[in-house]
Amino acid sequence: MINQVGEHSIRFVLLIILQLFVLNNIQFSGFVNPYMYIVFIMLLPFRISGTLMMVLGFFLGLVIDVASTTIGYHTIATVFMTYCRVHLLQFIAPRDGYETGMTPTLKSLGTSWFFKYASLLTVVHHFALFCVESFHFNDLPQIILRTFASSVFTISLIFIYQFLSIRRK
Repeated sequence: MINQVGEHSIRFVLLIILQLFVLNNIQFSGFVNPYMYIVFIMLLPFRISGTLMMVLGFFLGLVIDVASTTIGYHTIATVFMTYCRVHLLQFIAPRDGYETGMTPTLKSLGTSWFFKYASLLTVVHHFALFCVESFHFNDLPQIILRTFASSVFTISLIFIYQFLSIRRK
């Protein structure tokens, strides 16, 4: 248990550093913005308390907002994604359910399951983020385009991260 807390703490710090110093500086035509910090919430264990998960989602979004000087955009989107994670896990659960102590990774549940899981959470996060950022639905076509383009890039980065972590172990 202590080992998992340390592993998640290190992942939290490293993803924030990666997001703030590398990924926040990547933009293609203002439409593609990778937000890989959300993988921290995605890789939390299945049996984590809902309250703790929401607090972690809030804190993660708040740290990104403060460091990026945005006004709560990431906090709102990350908390919404964290809330949706619980329902999504129930919706896409394997027939036998999840094993105790298991975490949602590419290695533990396979490519197809992880692709659905990561894609849906990424799209939910990005759509919420871009809606809050725009603050009105007049730009809905642009919001959808930004969500799609940024999600494809972010999902690609998440898969690269998962493949690298499989090879490392």
